[in-house]
Amino acid sequence: QVQLVESGGGLVQAGGSLRLSCAASGRTFSTYAMGWFRQAPGKEREFVGRITWSDGVTSYADSVKGRFTISRDFAKKMVYLQMNILKPEETAVYYCAAGPRNKDEYDYWGQGTQVTVSS
Repeated sequence: QVQLVESGGGLVQAGGSLRLSCAASGRTFSTYAMGWFRQAPGKEREFVGRITWSDGVTSYADSVKGRFTISRDFAKKMVYLQMNILKPEETAVYYCAAGPRNKDEYDYWGQGTQVTVSS
């Protein structure tokens, strides 16, 4: 059974920082990529960024480039999303997901963690 569990969400002021964590368990993810997504109330789910397990290659949505950083600890099966200079419009539930690194699809999802950015 694959499990992804996010943590680290909370309330932060605009301009502040927050680090989210995603703990993965249940299989070997060496051929996978881990993605971060977010969904605000009334809006569609939005891609934030991704990282490949094996070599740590990252990619980001244009809206977060330069402010967000994704990293992973391969041995601990942990993925992190460091978010800096947060904006109120980035209030959302943040999800981590896992999928084959050569595909733009994700097989496994976490339950999400709420991030609220106050103005």
